[in-house]
Amino acid sequence: MPTPTVVLVHGAFTDSASWFGVVAELHSHGIPVVAPANPLRGLAADAAHVASVVARIDGPVVLVGHSYGGALITVAGTADNVVGLVYVAAYVLEEGESLGELQGRFPATELVSDLRQWTYPVPGGEAVEVTIEESAFPAVFAADVCPQVARVLASCQRALALAAFDEKAAAAAWRTRPSWALVAGADRAIAPDVERFGAARAGAVVIEIEGASHAVTVSQPTAVAGLIRDAVHALRSTARPTEPGGTDR
Repeated sequence: MPTPTVVLVHGAFTDSASWFGVVAELHSHGIPVVAPANPLRGLAADAAHVASVVARIDGPVVLVGHSYGGALITVAGTADNVVGLVYVAAYVLEEGESLGELQGRFPATELVSDLRQWTYPVPGGEAVEVTIEESAFPAVFAADVCPQVARVLASCQRALALAAFDEKAAAAAWRTRPSWALVAGADRAIAPDVERFGAARAGAVVIEIEGASHAVTVSQPTAVAGLIRDAVHALRSTARPTEPGGTDR
């Protein structure tokens, strides 16, 4: 297999710049990378956008999703040229499951009480989107990032459409694709137990970084890139990767 192109899908409240250090690490190892903007307007629409990015890439693709991006790669990862999935502090949904349903199995994190709602125009009316209260953002999202950078991230955050929490995943690509997952051990946005549960259900190869915040792509780019490289190397070295999939636990 030729070296897969890695497609990095960011999550809510951030943008593609959150992958800067990871992209640099992957480039230094000769791995091609695409890090598209995520519209953050809803699970089905955003997954379709990711799938459109994948469709214009010749050759195999490894999809990498951070946070809400994990839900997107779960749906978009059924594309024919997707050969593997990597979840980074991410939601790993089952087919027919929503973010709200998965999160509802576990105690709420600090994120829930620190969300602010806004309206934005849509055809025929208005819809609701959410951001993290700026003063709470460093502790909730980026506790292991230097304070100056965390404040910049808080000021630059992008809103997520509230409807995304209730949309159900149309597919679960991890049932037919090998998966890897990184658990951020001190995550206050998505509970580490949510990340562990999803990774175990997908039968993923898992690493956990003790003390890592939700912003692990910023604070620990070398570790994140290392897991992605492991996935790329595993997929290149075997014609039939480790059998994917698991059962609900």
